[in-house]
Amino acid sequence: MDKINIAVLGLGTEGKHAVKSLLDYGNHVYASDLNEDINLSEFHSEDLDVDLGLHDTTKIDAADAVVLSPGLWHTTLAKSIKKDNKLISDVITSHKSIFTIAVTGTNGKTTTCYMLNDILEKSGLNILLGGNAGGGFEGYTQLILEASKNKYDVMIVEVCDMTLDYASYVFNIDMVVVTNIGYDHMGYHVSLENYRKSVCKFLKGKKQAILNGKDYLLIKCIDCAHRTFLFDSNHRELNLFGEFNQENASGAFKAAELLGINPKFINNVLSNFNNVKGRTISINFENSKIIIGKTDNSDAVAAVFNEAKMEVIIIGTPRKNEKHRYSILKEVKNAKPDIVVLFPGLDNTTEVAKEILESEGYNGKIYIIDEVSQVLEFALKCTKKYKNIFIGGNGQKKIISIQNTLNEISKSIKNY
Repeated sequence: MDKINIAVLGLGTEGKHAVKSLLDYGNHVYASDLNEDINLSEFHSEDLDVDLGLHDTTKIDAADAVVLSPGLWHTTLAKSIKKDNKLISDVITSHKSIFTIAVTGTNGKTTTCYMLNDILEKSGLNILLGGNAGGGFEGYTQLILEASKNKYDVMIVEVCDMTLDYASYVFNIDMVVVTNIGYDHMGYHVSLENYRKSVCKFLKGKKQAILNGKDYLLIKCIDCAHRTFLFDSNHRELNLFGEFNQENASGAFKAAELLGINPKFINNVLSNFNNVKGRTISINFENSKIIIGKTDNSDAVAAVFNEAKMEVIIIGTPRKNEKHRYSILKEVKNAKPDIVVLFPGLDNTTEVAKEILESEGYNGKIYIIDEVSQVLEFALKCTKKYKNIFIGGNGQKKIISIQNTLNEISKSIKNY
């Protein structure tokens, strides 16, 4: 692919990742957002032109292709760009000829993607894995660019539940795995039924859908795709924490089986699969365990709390505008820990979270901690007295940082 001029409209998480990928692949980028309060200090390139507070139509018209933020997908601006066939997925199209598996749902998307990637790679296929920047990948644009550079047998795309319409247009999806439908992004979906309808719409026209048979909302989507297969949490040997990972493994197993991979081979790969960074793991400390992972919605937290009684719960708090995620605190209260520790996740909303916990009727001890180092220190002190300590909530980078340090400390103790 030769160097071309590309406009990126909307500089949220996906937009920023698109800018980075486009620059990394040697393109000239015009980037714009109506919000003036956006930090782009991480980008230093002569090939980057930025407007904040406006979208310059002259520069957009001059671009060879346009990357549109999924958040702008239903706007008049988006309709105009699609009508002119200037969307990047209409200009650079190599990715559309690759057999494509989309993995979506509320929880378990990333782990399921990596499990499936591991199975297919070890079976000898060349896999392109990526997608949802909010899930830790490099964004949808990176997949489009990479597919234009190299040959792949299968593309696995993690699709955020707020970008289903966008992904349906951008990718030619052959198979869909849906892990579950849970209580997240309610500011966008408004209700679980609306969310379910969006999933059904996403499945329309798809050749194969693989749905979690334990999810009553997904059972209602059984007739949405051309052919539908259900998976359950068939127990198999895994190196992973939690019943929810049995469900993730079952989804990956069914997708691989439908692609003709030998079931015994699939189970062998899954039995050796290691946890994805930031996802929930259990770390042993003498007679205590610290269970830690990204759990940024109430369903994810409840799934972990179902596994063990948590005496100490340490939670990274939600953003100010993510009111639906404060329902995590209700699950915390219901778990009845002796101690709750609040620390800033992506925003410092610890005082708000404390008030909600108290209003929910939690009457244990509540502590507020500001620094990641203090979270580590507190958790390690708790291992001397408590059997199960949980660290989770919002703030994936912070969770990964804590997780890495705790792993190293645990290893050093074992080797001492």
